[in-house]
Amino acid sequence: VTDPSGVARILVANLGGSASDYTGALTTDSTFAYVQRQVDTDVADTIKQQLSDAKLKGVYYLDDTKRVYPYGTTAAQILGYVNQDGAALSGLEYYYDDILKGEDGQRVCEASAYGTPIAGGVSDTIAARNGTDIVLSIDIDLQDECEKIISDAAKTYEAESGSVMVANPKTGEVYAAASTPLPDFSNITDASSLNLKLVTDSYEPGSVFKVLTTAIGIEDGLLTKDSTFNIPAEILVGDSYVHDDDDRDYELDMSVDYAIAKSSNVAMAYYVQNIIGAKRFADGVEKFGIGQKTGIDFPGEAAGIVKSYGDYDGSTAGSMAFGQGLSIPLVQIVRAYCAVANDGVPTTPHFLVSKAGEEVDWPAGDRIISKKTADEETDMMRSVMLDGSGALGQVEGYDIAGKTGTGEQADEEGGYKENHFVASLCGFANADDPEVLVYTGLNGIPYLAAVSAANVFHDVMQQSVTILGVAPAATSN
Repeated sequence: VTDPSGVARILVANLGGSASDYTGALTTDSTFAYVQRQVDTDVADTIKQQLSDAKLKGVYYLDDTKRVYPYGTTAAQILGYVNQDGAALSGLEYYYDDILKGEDGQRVCEASAYGTPIAGGVSDTIAARNGTDIVLSIDIDLQDECEKIISDAAKTYEAESGSVMVANPKTGEVYAAASTPLPDFSNITDASSLNLKLVTDSYEPGSVFKVLTTAIGIEDGLLTKDSTFNIPAEILVGDSYVHDDDDRDYELDMSVDYAIAKSSNVAMAYYVQNIIGAKRFADGVEKFGIGQKTGIDFPGEAAGIVKSYGDYDGSTAGSMAFGQGLSIPLVQIVRAYCAVANDGVPTTPHFLVSKAGEEVDWPAGDRIISKKTADEETDMMRSVMLDGSGALGQVEGYDIAGKTGTGEQADEEGGYKENHFVASLCGFANADDPEVLVYTGLNGIPYLAAVSAANVFHDVMQQSVTILGVAPAATSN
């Protein structure tokens, strides 16, 4: 390169940046240096012609391949990121790297002392092996809508991050999933944007956990949705008194159905401490897979922090009854709700549908609760969406069962942060024969789920039933 500044001017005109971005490579004391990699062919042809016209020499060209996302950044967080050399760094690219990447070929031959192959000498060739194609469960149109909805919601509700997942509760197939901030592969400044926080990050779930608490009591024959108890205004859990969010200061006879619809913390702690008992409760939590990895095919899944029965202290059971005192990735709630929707049988949430043209079998897990318990729990979750804290999430014409949660988050200095919640809603439609389950969550917001996550859930569920072709619920005269 005899005229580095002249070459740099043409590179800047076509590739952008400043001359100093290129002069280092153009003036290096070496026989080879990259000026820029993975330049589009038409741009490279223009540069080649302009350098030739200006009689500027020293720049040469190598053919290469470049990853292209036909749908732009949609689903990029799920698909994953590869570097310029094609090495997988995140997402399903990384999780399934061993079957996607293939293997290089090689040729071993007899050569002279100077490395020149000897004509007619002994040689052996190992052919290259192409990678294996895989097919995912993602619906690209629904994924695109979900990313827009959760990104807008995170801004609207001043969230540290937001998450969404849409799945088939009968199979575990994930139709859409995203967490904010979404990654920009042209300029990744926040590595956490590569994480699907539903899978990789743990939070105190809050009242979405009450579905599990009541299901455990019903399964053990200790509760029914119509069971009624005199619930005090406050209850001692460990060394602290627990109250309800409505600031109720009087005793009230509550059915379990009413307690779920109104999301009573006091009632849940009362059930566990006075009726279910800590041991039965701990066994039920374990059966639901809480504190255990779900097996979702995404890298970095966390197990969470959940005390086993032997480590319970005076407040553990009462606090966990309403979703505090434990920290889990909320994909565990998705799996638990899928089990309720699927008559008590859990499925593994997953993205992979087939590889090399053959369908992949994702077996169901062991039954957690009976169909009778699941049906009774579903009836109570209907009440949440019709008359309770999930009302703003209801989609007209559809029979939806769900539950909100507003989980306080622990402060590093002890206690809980003030007005700092994970607000969520998880539910499925249509409740009698569910085809779609939706989870929406907003992390680190000052709003209750009933007026935040419920609105997001409504928008996601409405798009889900429309795009996936789920018919409205049948009505009777």
